[in-house]
Amino acid sequence: MLPWSRVPRALTALLLTAAAVLFPTATATATAAATAAAAPAADARPSTGWNDYTCKPSAAHPRPVVLVHGTFGNSVDNWLGLAPYLKNRGYCVFSLDYGRLPGVPFFHGLGPVEESAQQLAAHVDKVLTATGAAETDLVGHSQGGMMPRYYLKFLGGAAKVNALVGIAPSNHGTTLSGLTRLLPYFPGVGDLLNEHTPALADQVVGSDVLTRLNAGGDTVPGVRYTVLATKYDEVVTPYRSQFLDGPGVRNILLQDLCPLDLSEHLAVGLFDRIAFHAVAGALDPAHATPTTCAAVLG
Repeated sequence: MLPWSRVPRALTALLLTAAAVLFPTATATATAAATAAAAPAADARPSTGWNDYTCKPSAAHPRPVVLVHGTFGNSVDNWLGLAPYLKNRGYCVFSLDYGRLPGVPFFHGLGPVEESAQQLAAHVDKVLTATGAAETDLVGHSQGGMMPRYYLKFLGGAAKVNALVGIAPSNHGTTLSGLTRLLPYFPGVGDLLNEHTPALADQVVGSDVLTRLNAGGDTVPGVRYTVLATKYDEVVTPYRSQFLDGPGVRNILLQDLCPLDLSEHLAVGLFDRIAFHAVAGALDPAHATPTTCAAVLG
């Protein structure tokens, strides 16, 4: 056990390692894009990319897709791969920043899950109003695959959402390969997590948020759920904790689709085209084609 005086150092090392190694980092390109997206009139400007509020869903893809980033992610960095992939296939695609903490730029998804779900609810309403659609589909990575379930269950989201696709979602919490199991041995560390990065504490196995979220069943009626997991996930562990139980659920292990897929937690959301193909299939199951290793070429 570490001496008590070294607890803050250990916690800092854990958080910095998670941020620097396991999650998206802000690039100069992303910074510029995020600044442009935050401009007062940005939503009114036509765009050739995603977050084009002039986009009207087609008959082939009648629901707009809202992308929900993960912990330490943002609306740009997390979706530099998947957003264009879906946009090029005819979807109206939108993303949001949620869970911002004061004085912390670029790295979001850190606020309390309940508050983040409220921000998602407001964003869905904004997208539905702009597009004229009756429902949306949600695609989220990591916390972004779990947090929308709070919106669906407690904030009336089920009436406005057709499908939720979670990519490596923290549905039943994580131990970070057992690291979070050490928290009871370090008095005060849990309080630091709650005070400074509530979303991390909310995603620890057995947290109050997850207990309430999963009480009485993992799903709500009327929503289709798809979970995409990789057995090489080193963040949401064990990886099978990502899977959901209930009607309308499809749990997919990517290695069952392509044994050669070695993607871990970060890669599966950022640039794994096998996962992207499976996402597209989950959004439009009536026209889905089998996902195989050949999806990397599509």
